[in-house]
Amino acid sequence: MPNWELKNCCKHEQVVFLSTIGVFTVVILLLWRTFLLAPFKLITVFLHEASHAIACKLTCGDVEGIQVHANEGGVTQTRGGVYWLILPAGYLGSSFWGMAMILASTNLVTARIAAGCLGLALFVVLFVAKNWTLRGLCIGFIFFLAIIWILQEKTTVRILRYVILFIGVMNSLFSVYDIYDDLISRRVNSSDAEKFAEVCPCPCNGVAWGVIWGMISFIFLSASMYLGLVILS
Repeated sequence: MPNWELKNCCKHEQVVFLSTIGVFTVVILLLWRTFLLAPFKLITVFLHEASHAIACKLTCGDVEGIQVHANEGGVTQTRGGVYWLILPAGYLGSSFWGMAMILASTNLVTARIAAGCLGLALFVVLFVAKNWTLRGLCIGFIFFLAIIWILQEKTTVRILRYVILFIGVMNSLFSVYDIYDDLISRRVNSSDAEKFAEVCPCPCNGVAWGVIWGMISFIFLSASMYLGLVILS
């Protein structure tokens, strides 16, 4: 039975899980504006745009192309589909994938599955990528994941779980920051939230939707830590 009440918390694996998230968070914040995090930020942008594409396909639309730019921006070109479901899928989908990877890191089998799924997604997007930044990102991260996988299976450098956890934490933090930066502090008129406010009948502007999406993203992050503790209990 799952230990939903977290009785007798925290065991060694739970302490390691929380401590690693804490260390990764500090490292990410310290290196936030350095080139070292640029590839991981772009992976978050990739997952944001991929979430738009998935929502489009699930609502019977067509994905005409995806772009990820070096300035941490991105565009997904779609035709058809349910627009008011496609728009929020970027930010919320990115937060969801961050939560999924944090949870996947609690077990080696699920970490392998997460790495495989991410590698497959990068490979598929290669065929709809519309710029070389995204193509380079896909190829580079496929090789990166392959190297980490080989190290995990063939050597004593077993860091696959930690790499998946780092990507998950990075994705969750960047999603919350991106929502604040794009939708609340600067209020970009072309943002997903502003467009969503135009098509949604609710009396909310783009900033209000940014706050709502930010809260949901923070809930995803908190839920990932709680559920991770439950899994490890």
